Amino acid sequence: VQLQASGGGMVRAGDSLKLSCAASMRTSNSYGLGWFRQVPGKEREFVATVRWSGDDTRYADSVRGRFAISADNAKNAVYLQMNNLKPEDTAVYYCAMRRGFNYVLERSYGYWGQGTLVTVSS
Repeated sequence: VQLQASGGGMVRAGDSLKLSCAASMRTSNSYGLGWFRQVPGKEREFVATVRWSGDDTRYADSVRGRFAISADNAKNAVYLQMNNLKPEDTAVYYCAMRRGFNYVLERSYGYWGQGTLVTVSS
């Protein structure tokens, strides 16, 4: 399984970006896809996740109300619309395929994309 993330870039605070992630296939035991982010020197943190059906979305408190995750079931893809970006959103964003129940844990995700960098200036 390969995941390809794209859409990162450099923006100003208050701007928007949309990240995309496409999986080459889905496994029979997967729940859906999710996004994590990581700042150098810090642990990777959960951002959002969505079931393949698109009807169950979960967010980290830090992004709820600003970010929106959606799924394209036919394309095995997930999107992360990021609005009202803040400098603290600066990180490498990774998409991953979820296979476990606890969606905030890295170990609940079995396959990871290469990451896309989002930089938000003040």
